[in-house]
Amino acid sequence: MAFTKKTVRDVEVDGKRVLCRVDFNVPLKDGVVGDTTRIVAALPTIKYLVEHNARVILMSHLGRPKGDGPQPELSLAPVAAKLAELSGFDVAFVDDTYGQKAADAVAALEPGKILVLENVRFDKREKKNDPEIAKTLASYGDIFVLDAFGTAHRAQGSVVGPAAYIPAVAGFLLEKEVSTLGGLFSEPKRPFVAILGGSKVSDKIGVIDRLLDSADTVIVGGGMAYTFSKAQGGHIGNSLCEDDWCDRALEMLDKAKKNGVEFLLPVDNVTADAFSEDANTQVAKTGEIADGWEGLDIGPETEKLFADAIAKAKTVFWNGPCGVFEMDKFAHGTKAIAEAIAANQDCDSVIGGGDSVAAVNKFGLADKMTFISTGGGASMQLVEGKPLPGVEALNDAE
Repeated sequence: MAFTKKTVRDVEVDGKRVLCRVDFNVPLKDGVVGDTTRIVAALPTIKYLVEHNARVILMSHLGRPKGDGPQPELSLAPVAAKLAELSGFDVAFVDDTYGQKAADAVAALEPGKILVLENVRFDKREKKNDPEIAKTLASYGDIFVLDAFGTAHRAQGSVVGPAAYIPAVAGFLLEKEVSTLGGLFSEPKRPFVAILGGSKVSDKIGVIDRLLDSADTVIVGGGMAYTFSKAQGGHIGNSLCEDDWCDRALEMLDKAKKNGVEFLLPVDNVTADAFSEDANTQVAKTGEIADGWEGLDIGPETEKLFADAIAKAKTVFWNGPCGVFEMDKFAHGTKAIAEAIAANQDCDSVIGGGDSVAAVNKFGLADKMTFISTGGGASMQLVEGKPLPGVEALNDAE
């Protein structure tokens, strides 16, 4: 799908101060970055800016600060150090975001150099998109670049704020994410198979609805499958269920039938007598889960059913695990899905952020996927067809 906003290619950055919102919300433990995926994803834009002699000011959030001041364990200092290591560039860090110390560091920045500001969420005004925050950030730059797809669905100070005051364009990651995920619906190679997992129907109902208008096959696994099972009169024991979404689940099944979309649900389940790695397990047919037992993964027959559908696909979109994959005992179904997608090298495979990305990384299959989205919530909003505030705020391409 054609990208309709200006990108860094469309503006002159030589010698300019370029304020760039990236997504450096990475796993951090004892000051050590656990996964560099999001830092690596931002490198093409950062390298382009450095090589074009820009003064690069990077900002991001990390974790969930309280918003009432610095929290050392959520500082971006270790991330700045990791960026320097990965890029080979000199990277300066300032332990300030909106104050004089930050302003002075920006003023001292030389062309072709990088400065990382402290965590934007140390101040609660960031989440509220306070105009004062936006003005302060905009004062640091001549141009604003949004390359944080993972936060593009948030109308927050560092995401949309500067665009009200200085020219605003997209970075390469944001451009690629929006084009790839948007293109899923405008021109997918067929058959188009969509796999949706996770715990709640309510979280994915808009996505399912949109996919029923564009996909050839929709596969539903994970906790939300039990809402569909109960809606159809099945016995689900202690399995997760959203009772007030049962009617809506039946409407989805009806829509699939009317649209000629194959709608695949689990036919068997790995059930457990407790939500624990040490639980006793047994395989139960869908709709026949015993009292006191809960479904925590798809069963072997379902694995084969889903894998056969994936094998025929030319486009696959996957968002959400098919079981509690964090526990090895209940990871087999999710692993089977990942392996089935990896085995089909004739298809365009798009992994839609969040736990699905964690799963393909856990199983060492990321390099077998065509495209891995860096943003769970943003990718789902885009797939639903809803506008992303961060993208909307950027300057239109001419």
